[in-house]
Amino acid sequence: MNWIAGGATAAVLLPVLAIGAGMPFWVACIVSLAAGGGLVTAFSPRKPFERLDASGAARGRIEFARELLTDAEPLAARLEAAVSSIGTPKVADRVRHLARVSREIFAGVEDDPLRVDLVRRFLTYYLPRAAELAEAYALLEKGGRDMARITATAELIDRLDVAFTHYARNLQSADLGNLDIELKLLKSSLDEDLGPPPQLGAPSDPGKGRA
Repeated sequence: MNWIAGGATAAVLLPVLAIGAGMPFWVACIVSLAAGGGLVTAFSPRKPFERLDASGAARGRIEFARELLTDAEPLAARLEAAVSSIGTPKVADRVRHLARVSREIFAGVEDDPLRVDLVRRFLTYYLPRAAELAEAYALLEKGGRDMARITATAELIDRLDVAFTHYARNLQSADLGNLDIELKLLKSSLDEDLGPPPQLGAPSDPGKGRA
């Protein structure tokens, strides 16, 4: 759209300046191209973190955060679009809140892209699922027959609302208080896939040793 607007402006301005204003043709060309180019720049899509210094060690992290936000942006737009398709006020409010919290998280990552790891799972897993569930609820609601699925989908949207709020709070405060839980979950997954690590030496916890 920015190129269309710039080209249309240059095309209209050229005859106006050259014929209407009696300006020399070459001068009119320069002015028209400058005006069109200005509109192209003004209406160009803004990239996340374009004001940040992307040099040095942080460059890779900033690029990674930019990629995640670029992929996540359409998902938030899908949530916003789904609100108007949902007839149940409570569920529509939940979906609207999901979209608003998503935008807040995007803004938080733009402010400090080095904290993107705090919300990576939100951006790559919870947000896509939320968009899918919101759209699915709207379709189920229009059908109006499968009440069990409608209820189950609404309950999942409620739970996602809690998860979204949790991630937003963690990002805003850079709260790492849940790190121990995440480490325990990771250890459990690794133990399932690779088996428990070999026990070297005596247990560090005397209570566990006596048990």
